[in-house]
Amino acid sequence: MAAIQTLPPRLANQIAAGEVVERPASVTKELIENALDAGASRVEVEVEQGGARLIRVRDDGDGIAHDQMPLALSRHATSKIHSLDDLEAVSSLGFRGEALASISSVARLTLTSRARGETEGWCVEAEGQDMQTRVSPAAHPQGTTVEVRDLFFNTPARRKFLRTEKTEFNHLEENLRRQALSRFDVGFTLQHNGRAVQSLRPATTERDRQQRVASLCGSQFMEHALSIDVEASGLRLQGWVALPTFSRSQADLQYFFVNGRPIRDRLVAHAVRQAYRDVLYNQRHPAFVLYLEVDPANVDVNVHPTKHEVRFRDGRLVHDFLFRSLHRALAEVRPGDDSTEPGHGEAGAPGPSGSSVATGAAGGPAVSGQVQNQNRPASPSETEAQMAFYGGLHQGGGPSANAVGEASPTPFIQSRTTAPSTMPQASEGEMPPLGYAVAQLHGVYILAQSAEGMVIVDMHAAHERIVYERMKRGVAGEGVTSQPMLVPLTLNVSQREADHAEQYAEDMATLGLQLDRMGPETVTVRQVPALLRDADMEQLVRDVLSDLVTHGRSQQVEARIEHLLGTMACYGSVRANRQLTIPEMNALLRDMEATERSGQCNHGRPTWTRLSMGDLDKLFMRGQ
Repeated sequence: MAAIQTLPPRLANQIAAGEVVERPASVTKELIENALDAGASRVEVEVEQGGARLIRVRDDGDGIAHDQMPLALSRHATSKIHSLDDLEAVSSLGFRGEALASISSVARLTLTSRARGETEGWCVEAEGQDMQTRVSPAAHPQGTTVEVRDLFFNTPARRKFLRTEKTEFNHLEENLRRQALSRFDVGFTLQHNGRAVQSLRPATTERDRQQRVASLCGSQFMEHALSIDVEASGLRLQGWVALPTFSRSQADLQYFFVNGRPIRDRLVAHAVRQAYRDVLYNQRHPAFVLYLEVDPANVDVNVHPTKHEVRFRDGRLVHDFLFRSLHRALAEVRPGDDSTEPGHGEAGAPGPSGSSVATGAAGGPAVSGQVQNQNRPASPSETEAQMAFYGGLHQGGGPSANAVGEASPTPFIQSRTTAPSTMPQASEGEMPPLGYAVAQLHGVYILAQSAEGMVIVDMHAAHERIVYERMKRGVAGEGVTSQPMLVPLTLNVSQREADHAEQYAEDMATLGLQLDRMGPETVTVRQVPALLRDADMEQLVRDVLSDLVTHGRSQQVEARIEHLLGTMACYGSVRANRQLTIPEMNALLRDMEATERSGQCNHGRPTWTRLSMGDLDKLFMRGQ
């Protein structure tokens, strides 16, 4: 074996560059972060050939003092932390002190800067195998300019892994987009091969911030976005989340920031997916721009060389906070809210041209155009009555007085043998958000006239959501009934999974799942939710334990129960080709307005869409 020796400075920096500098976008990220940490109010980025030939980042920040210029390109030299206490509560974007040294070891780097209060600027370069720095005077305004030329010129093995110019520039532009979304108070410009690509002024007002998000994420996103601002347990969540109708075929419009730092985190992604669980169409992805504020001491940003990942001190608290905030925000949207005016989602997306989700609780069946709303969970008897009522609908018969608990003067489902009722007279200010029904189309769709134009409702999908939400409230009110297993199921698991089963035993018991730890790597299933008695219990328990280990919590049991309720709701809802009277159609519309998440059925498909008078005029070229 060869003798132990200290690596030459350039080789050590090139090894570090293997972690920090993956492509031109990585260089740009590090340089922009340095500019933001220096207090810049404007950052200008110029690149050539996707960044492989030239990357120039100029800022108007505090600059670097003359006597500190030689240290600027030294390894592990930084002004951002000085002690372990600083590292445990990092508030700056950069802190490792190795980015400039690593970049200069694999490219030709020139750093020019003039510090605040100094009369002249200085330039520093690193040369030779020993990375010796050379400082010389240079004309420069206050701030710093970093010029990186010929990336990987001295490491051809790395250079050959670069993609096409277009691909590399797309990565670089995406990185600048994240930085621009993280700092609204800073202006950004981007030029590629001499052509202006982005020019963003500082956004100081809420309207300016919305315009920046629209310019970076698309105006369609902002047209379908809900504004979020929630604070609890020392955490604050702000930003925008898109309605389920604006879904994506891939997770390409998801931006999450922790204390201003753009991150990609599995815990965050899991919480968001759970919040959209029963309102998003299968295999679609939500869109969001969210900002989480947390005490810097409660988040560790020093877990990955590229600083894309973080670790929360209390991951379960953060997960639950994100899930509850987003889940409630999606449920509280009502038809007619300004933020839910219909538009058009992503091309090819299986969403409507517009839909919305209502908040509130709708209980009891709608009879003869009357809505029976209630703001409390359904009791066992009410749940049974609802199931009997919707079962009657599925069989094609009207509900009996005993089924609904009161006289039913007009069956909800019947052939229309009488003339349709006229639409109630109401001024636009008094008209409900979904308007009043005027006709039924092919036994499938309800056509309604609203103050804005025409509303089209898929009656089965809408009724399915109404039934589903009522059943969920019934289960929540009654609690999850557990059922003992005739023969307890014993599972061999890892010690870590057994530890989590023991730690979260009480939480799982509230869902009807009783697990007892019988040994270091053994758990026994003694009771299961009665609704899931026919499920593959071994697989369910293993999925629950896997979630607990990974995310600190699991919603597998709730998801399975909700899936079963959704199936029951689907079969218990109004079927196609059932003729409804006008009062019955209006009753369904009123129920939709009072039911949470009524914009989508429990499979994530849209339940309604709207065509405004302007849309109709365009179709028929009126006024042209």
